[in-house]
Amino acid sequence: MLIVDSQVHIWKNGTPVVIHRQIPQYTKDDLLNEMKEGGVDAVVLCPPSWDPQANEISMEAAAAHPDRFCVLGNFDPKDPASPARVEKWREQPGMVGLRFAFLRKGEDSWLTDGTMDWVWAAAEKQGLPVALLVPGKLHIVDQIAKKHPRLKIMIDHMARVRHTMDDSGFADLDVLLALAKHPNVAVKLSGAPSYSSDVYPYRNIHPYIKRMVEAFGPQRSFWGTDVTRMPCSYRQCVTMYTEEMPWLKGNDLELVMGRAICEWLGWKRA
Repeated sequence: MLIVDSQVHIWKNGTPVVIHRQIPQYTKDDLLNEMKEGGVDAVVLCPPSWDPQANEISMEAAAAHPDRFCVLGNFDPKDPASPARVEKWREQPGMVGLRFAFLRKGEDSWLTDGTMDWVWAAAEKQGLPVALLVPGKLHIVDQIAKKHPRLKIMIDHMARVRHTMDDSGFADLDVLLALAKHPNVAVKLSGAPSYSSDVYPYRNIHPYIKRMVEAFGPQRSFWGTDVTRMPCSYRQCVTMYTEEMPWLKGNDLELVMGRAICEWLGWKRA
């Protein structure tokens, strides 16, 4: 079975936000070693906010290992040079789409003040899928999906309410599930182990994951980890899904664990 992680960060500069491993760098080689131990075939790299060279570092990894890595990159939407960059986005090594997390100071208003409006239109025109970290702002995704029906949107981390766990973490689940009516919206099932105060295999949150897969379907439900903040091994992040969820099996399991994200991104692995 192909195992593809829908979100991991690598970096060489800056200080990670405190929920991630507090180490000065986590390189492609570090990740490749963990992938080997965990049985993970490929990874979608999401350049982190704390490293100003994150896009370049991720592209270098994808160029060196095009069968192992692709990239959802980012840019400053206020930079006058950005529209021209988007037109040639896929010409960059490994770039298959975009991701915006709105974590830096001043970025939290971009979704509502018009800053991102041109990005949605440009990404839709260029066929670039966009991943969004938008806890508490799912109503805005509903508006974007309606206005741009050919724009593929991925909701990061199951839209979990930030800094919460267990039932509280999934307080917005019904709002998330309502977005499944849009065929251009998908969900990353990423980060699950860190959303439970239980022990492996974190069964108390399995019902929430099942509801997401049922609503979005396995073609729009993407397993992932954000491994540098997981409370368990990479292998356990995998087996939580492949061995501990009896309702997820066969073709559905294969889609969730890797095939679906590759198809959604149009990533033809070398």
